[in-house]
Amino acid sequence: MDEAIKNRFLEERQYVLEGLQAKESWRLFRILAEFVEGFEVLPKVYPGVTVFGSARTKPEDPAYQRAYELGRLLVKSGFSVITGGGPGIMEAANKGAKEAGGYSVGLNIKLPMEQEPNPYSNIRLEFRYFFIRKVMLAKYSVAFIFFPGGFGTMDEMFEILTLVQTKKIRPVPIILVDREFWKPLYSWLNKTLVATEKISPLDVELFKILDDPQDVVNHIKEKLWI
Repeated sequence: MDEAIKNRFLEERQYVLEGLQAKESWRLFRILAEFVEGFEVLPKVYPGVTVFGSARTKPEDPAYQRAYELGRLLVKSGFSVITGGGPGIMEAANKGAKEAGGYSVGLNIKLPMEQEPNPYSNIRLEFRYFFIRKVMLAKYSVAFIFFPGGFGTMDEMFEILTLVQTKKIRPVPIILVDREFWKPLYSWLNKTLVATEKISPLDVELFKILDDPQDVVNHIKEKLWI
C-alpha cells in the first residue's frame, strides 16, 4: 500500500474510533439515566405483579377480557399491576388496575411500530433499551403472568424462567394463562427438552398453567402465603 494512502487510512480510522468512543460515552449516560429514573419511581409500587402478553390482542378477544379482569382482581388483592405499557394484553391489564383504583404501571419501549403507550397507566416510564426495561419489569414484582403472545412474550417468559432456574432471582409464582395456547409448548418441553435431558423434569414445574383470573390470583396468594 502506498505510504500516503496508508497514513490517510490510519488517520481516518483514528477519527472514526474517537467519534465512536464519544458516542458510546454518551450512551452510557443515557443508560444510567434510565436506571436511575426506574429506581426512583418504582419502589412505591411494590408488591407488583407483572403481566405480559401480545400487543396485538383486540378488545373483543376473550384474552383481553381475562387480562382486564385479572388487573382488577390483582388490585383488589393488594397488588400493583405492571405491564410493558403498550396495547393489547398490556392495555387490558392496565385498564383493569386503573379502574380498580390501584397502581397501574406502564413501562413502555420506544419501537418503530406497534408500541404506542396505552392510556390506562397512572405511572408511566419510557425506555430506549430493552434490557433496562426488563430489569424494571422484574425488580419490583412478586409474580409474573404470561398471556398468549409472540416473540417478545416468549423472550420475557424464558428469561424469567431461566433466572429462577439458575437461582439468580428467588422462586416466584409464574403463571401461563390460556391452557389451549400453552399446551403445545408444555408438551414440547416435556417430550423434547426433558426427554433429551436438556432441562430437568423439575424445570417444567417452575410455572403453572391456568385459565380463570380468580384462580391466578388465588395461586399467587397461596404461593406468597398471603
